[in-house]
Amino acid sequence: MNTGLNLADLAAVDMHVHIEADDHGHTDMPDEFREAAQKHFGASHEPWKVDAIAAYYRERKMAAVIFSVDHESVTGHPPIPNRDIAAQAAQHPDVLIPFASIDPARGEEGLREARVLVEEHGVKGFKFHPNLQAFHPNDPIAYPLYKVIQELGVPALFHTGQSGIGLGMPGSGGIRLKYSNPLVLDDVAVDFPELKIIMAHPSFPWQDEALAVAARHTNVYIDLSGWSPKYFPANLVQYANTLLRRKVLFGSDFPLLPPDRWIADFEKLEIKPEVRPMIMKDNAIRLLQLDDAPAMP
Repeated sequence: MNTGLNLADLAAVDMHVHIEADDHGHTDMPDEFREAAQKHFGASHEPWKVDAIAAYYRERKMAAVIFSVDHESVTGHPPIPNRDIAAQAAQHPDVLIPFASIDPARGEEGLREARVLVEEHGVKGFKFHPNLQAFHPNDPIAYPLYKVIQELGVPALFHTGQSGIGLGMPGSGGIRLKYSNPLVLDDVAVDFPELKIIMAHPSFPWQDEALAVAARHTNVYIDLSGWSPKYFPANLVQYANTLLRRKVLFGSDFPLLPPDRWIADFEKLEIKPEVRPMIMKDNAIRLLQLDDAPAMP
């Protein structure tokens, strides 16, 4: 697979980067949600676009997995088109790896679009945000879409645990935490044993559940985005150093959490020297098959 990435020169692969706006000024979520998330993360910035993200990561010699989230069925806010993100990512193949987002509520149209996105537009995976999309990941409504993604051989990335979206708003903006319990992904992993599943974020308040699911299933991984490593619980660090050392992935959650800050805090963790490059780069390369190596077991 010729990705355009110079793997030898890459310092890291960031598995979790949000595209917040398109070139026409349309954003990825309602303003009040963005403001709440920025307040939670202590961030303040104008929405980031694809070209700016590419320049930012190229300067750092990192690759970035980029995506937006399709939550129109719940919020009424139209998504940034997946095809637009993929087309712009194709202009920066040295640093950008496009994922897409399809709300399971889209039904048959979503199944057709998933195939087109991978086969014709170079999409390398799919992002789900159960809180924003208001579904339990083991809901049968999503199973036809998982079946297609499994057949396409690309990963499915699921938000898990606490969400900064809606945090602090009255009624949390209608965003319900219950949808992001990682334990329900046990069902998905059982029912789709060849689907590569990535649980995004340290899964507060369900960290033990996430570790159990990742340890139990050969097809389940964890990205470490959305939290500064200085807040990682001890059990997550222990598993990352040992049982899950080949299944844990660097992710920042940029633009809300900059990779520079994440990496500075990660360097202070007691991570074994041989494990650090696995987390920062090697595990992602194998999972995404960026070097034509066989997929990780």
